[in-house]
Amino acid sequence: RWVEAGLAALAAGGPEAVRVEPLAQSLGVTKGGFYWHFADRRSLLDEMLDVWERTSTDEVIEQVEAGGGDGRAAVGRLFALATSAEAVLTTDLAVRDWSRRDPEVADRLRRVDNRRMEYMRSLFRTFCDDEEEVEVRCTVAFALWIGNRFMAAEHGSRTRAEVLELTVAALTRPAPAA
Repeated sequence: RWVEAGLAALAAGGPEAVRVEPLAQSLGVTKGGFYWHFADRRSLLDEMLDVWERTSTDEVIEQVEAGGGDGRAAVGRLFALATSAEAVLTTDLAVRDWSRRDPEVADRLRRVDNRRMEYMRSLFRTFCDDEEEVEVRCTVAFALWIGNRFMAAEHGSRTRAEVLELTVAALTRPAPAA
């Protein structure tokens, strides 16, 4: 419960919002209960990062892999999962902001992003032989996942969901002949 409450506080107000007393109040417990579970606030923050990494990376990969099918289908599932998991994205953005001020968090984020990119590369390589093309497609997909949240642009007669669907279709097309 402490970790979930901490992640909610992080998503709402950044790492400064992750404080023992307000978390205890939100959970309806005493501050002393915190120290039964954690040595200090840093221990809670570390556990929060562990849970964030598992839920936003390991569990997402497991869900994509469980769907079977080819690489194109897996990319589609990955994109659908990534864009529909609002809590994961909100926490992810909070971790990104936090990483600008904390070198340890920056190292963790880099490791997580590298792992995500490597997984995407493995999917794109199943239908794209050109390594440069694989890197471009992965970078566009990853940047879209992060940046989509900040876009305010309209898309004419199309909804954002329709444009995202078109984007996934474009990213999973066969690579142009060299």
